[in-house]
Amino acid sequence: MAPKADEDVEMKGEEGTEEVKKEPEPAKELETDAAAAKPFLKAGQCGFNTEDTTMNVMPTVNGKLLMALSDGGFQYLLAGARGNVGVKAGRYMFEVMIAEAKSMTEPQGRIQGPKPKQLVRVGLATADAHLILGTVDSSESVCFDSTGFFAHGRKREQVSKKFGHSQAAALLVNLEPGSPNANTVSLFVNGVRASEPLPIPESMKGKVLYPAVTYRNVTLQVNFGTAPLRSLPFKCHTWSQVQKVHSEVKAAFSPKDGKYEILLPVGLPDEGTFDWVDQFLSKNRTYTELSDRAILDWANKSGLQRNGGYLRRNCNDKPEMNFGLALMDDFSVSRVMKVVARALPRNFIVAEVKKNLTEEDRTKTLAYFPTACYKKAVHVMIGEPPADYKKYIQQEMLKEKQLKAEQEAKRKKAEAARKKQEEERQKKIMEQRKKREEAMKKAKEAKEAKAEGKEAEGEEAKAEEAKEEAKEEAKEEAKEEEEAKEEEKEEEPEEEIKVELTDEEKKLSFRKKEIPDLASKDMSAAYTKFSLPSKAEGCDEVKFVWSKEAQCQEYLRKWVLERKMTQRVEDLQPSEWFKAKWNDWNKSLGLWKRKQQEFKDPVRRKAALAQKKREEAKKKAAEETTEEKTEATEGEEKPEEKTEETAEKAEEKAPEEEKAEEEPEAMDVDADSLDPFLVEDVKDIGNGQPLFADFTFEDWMLLSLRFELHLLCHAFKHDLDDPERPSFKEDHLAFYYNKYYKRQFNLKTFGCEELAPLLALVKDSVEMKNTTFEPQLSEDSPLDNFIRLTEDGRRDRKLRIDSGDELAVLKFQRQGVGVAPPGKGEYPSRPGPVPGKGAPPAQGKGAYSRGPVAPPPGKGGYKGGGFSSAPPPKRPHEGGGAYQPAKTARTSYGGGYGGPPSGGTQRVYGGERQSYGGGGGYGSAYSRK
Repeated sequence: MAPKADEDVEMKGEEGTEEVKKEPEPAKELETDAAAAKPFLKAGQCGFNTEDTTMNVMPTVNGKLLMALSDGGFQYLLAGARGNVGVKAGRYMFEVMIAEAKSMTEPQGRIQGPKPKQLVRVGLATADAHLILGTVDSSESVCFDSTGFFAHGRKREQVSKKFGHSQAAALLVNLEPGSPNANTVSLFVNGVRASEPLPIPESMKGKVLYPAVTYRNVTLQVNFGTAPLRSLPFKCHTWSQVQKVHSEVKAAFSPKDGKYEILLPVGLPDEGTFDWVDQFLSKNRTYTELSDRAILDWANKSGLQRNGGYLRRNCNDKPEMNFGLALMDDFSVSRVMKVVARALPRNFIVAEVKKNLTEEDRTKTLAYFPTACYKKAVHVMIGEPPADYKKYIQQEMLKEKQLKAEQEAKRKKAEAARKKQEEERQKKIMEQRKKREEAMKKAKEAKEAKAEGKEAEGEEAKAEEAKEEAKEEAKEEAKEEEEAKEEEKEEEPEEEIKVELTDEEKKLSFRKKEIPDLASKDMSAAYTKFSLPSKAEGCDEVKFVWSKEAQCQEYLRKWVLERKMTQRVEDLQPSEWFKAKWNDWNKSLGLWKRKQQEFKDPVRRKAALAQKKREEAKKKAAEETTEEKTEATEGEEKPEEKTEETAEKAEEKAPEEEKAEEEPEAMDVDADSLDPFLVEDVKDIGNGQPLFADFTFEDWMLLSLRFELHLLCHAFKHDLDDPERPSFKEDHLAFYYNKYYKRQFNLKTFGCEELAPLLALVKDSVEMKNTTFEPQLSEDSPLDNFIRLTEDGRRDRKLRIDSGDELAVLKFQRQGVGVAPPGKGEYPSRPGPVPGKGAPPAQGKGAYSRGPVAPPPGKGGYKGGGFSSAPPPKRPHEGGGAYQPAKTARTSYGGGYGGPPSGGTQRVYGGERQSYGGGGGYGSAYSRK
């Protein structure tokens, strides 16, 4: 019999029976009507206490409507509220409905705010749960959200349809022991069941459960009243109809004197301030924390993504927001919180380390809150903490250690699973490859057997192959069974990981954290201003929690003194005294370098000697004239005799001066035998030679290093003017060196990996004692002394090198120091050939070459085959090396001045010049770049 077209037919078994498919019947509602009961709560008694709401919750219409702050970054943050009536038995429900959805505008940017922008969560929470539902650490709460998800801790699953504007969402909790839906929660939307009854987590069973809501960018209507907004399929008591035996009512906090409290915790950085705050808040839930770290925690629970994550921050006291959202990064949330805090009737704890330690900031904070509304208290936690605090931090350390151990175990398990999968994959690949090779081999053998006519043997081989394949299949099945058994064994629950604190960890007074309480810059700028509070600053109570006031004062003094030797002075600036000393040094250094260049140039040295002779002659003549005037005043000689004698002396001196000008002779002085510390003038040891004539670039670098470290030590002491901090630590050398000299201090420049070997070279100027720099010379020591010290070190180093000490050889990196500017009366540098303007004048043949201009008589002469009428060009650095190589090669056609043979190369001022054509001589026809 053929079925009709409008019937669904299903064939079953071999008999071919026909069966019409029926529509699935709706699940039977297991909830029944509630019995009539008389409520004990008064009208309006069921609602929200201020201390059980986040700071952005604004209740209106006697608590029936919940609004939220949305200025600035508040539009991204979730608002949370927990009811004041909890249930521990029975079956009750409450409703929420979105009365207004706000569409907030935000600045355009690459990063958008959290999604969805409008969100509602409705659920249950214990008294210890956080006010915001649906966070990953919310093990004491459950909730349904407007997107259809059910959340408990890290567990999140889709269980219902979405609900939106003007739709009443009712949450039903069933705690009746005899009910089929006992210990479950359900969601109804507009009176229709939207989710199946879901079990309450084991961690929440047996505890008092309070109604809770979380929302963002909406105005939420919360209905605890006797009449539901939408009737359910069965009769159910609302939250305000709760029975006394089934409930607990949490009374709102009310201060005795009518004043709420502003509490400022005062503790030293990295010595348990924030741990004490956390411990205090866990015991005193009526307090709300005001701090930037609390804002970050709030943003994390609101689902905001932060660049680098929430564990990455520069400090705990004033961490950077770093969300990439302009309305969050501009600290607008903090500003609005401070304004709103003055109007909210609740207790606050201002958890800021730096501001609470300085008198000026404490006074401002206390004065901000009106005295008529708030009692102002300051608690000081400085010194050795008590036993209850140590027990608390040990519990926190154990939790942190347990979490790390579990994460490490999960990582190892995942790594082992990954390796196993890779091994199985490789194994399968090898098996497939082996099968392909065997198949190819069998095919080849079969082809050869067929070609030879061995058909009988081929049939036998096929039979054997079939047997082997059957055996292999059996083996593979056995392997699969074994693997399945192994997987079942692996799926067995793992052993619980247990960790314990070490003996050293148990002795700790403060928990060590990876993130400091204060940033290094804030610490160095403020720690010298840290002080203990007093009532004169505007507080009503000062309580020393850990130690007495005198002990705290002594502890703080020692702590500050210790930090003075370890912290940098970030705001230290070079003084005018330093700048004057530094300018004097640079002038002297330039003069010394020019003097060395002058001495190394024969022409300039000869001119300098002649100038010296003339100056000495003038000085001698001036002295004799002075003596003669003295004798004349005494009347020992007649004017006529004096005139004749003066004329005779002048005639005798004239030839001598001419001879001195023509042939200046230097005094024969053995420079190496002179004691550098007995030389009066370092620029002239007696024969025109400076004491630093043999300085190489390494000696000039050591000379500069001596003075720079010497001046840096004295400038630090002078500019800081702190008797308790006369010098600085080794770790801060690079920082202060850069602050004063505006350049980096690099050990590799001096061929050293550590500072100690370098300081050994200048220990006559600066030494390191107890990791602190100590200058060896007074601040008014003459600059010439550094030349003497450097020359003495050079001689000692030379003797060691000559004796075979390889460690005495310096391995400095040569620095590109420019030529010092010429002094008064010195020759300027001679310019080289101008590119594109032809070669300089040279002697020789050639159609376009011009001979040199002959110098005046007695001025210049032949030198190396050519005229030399001007001083040679200065070298670019004091060491006397070659000029830096040219960036592009210069090519000369024809002969070059003293050039190499044809096709060779010639180095000109450190560069390479390629010569083409005839080599040597001066007869080039033309020259070009």
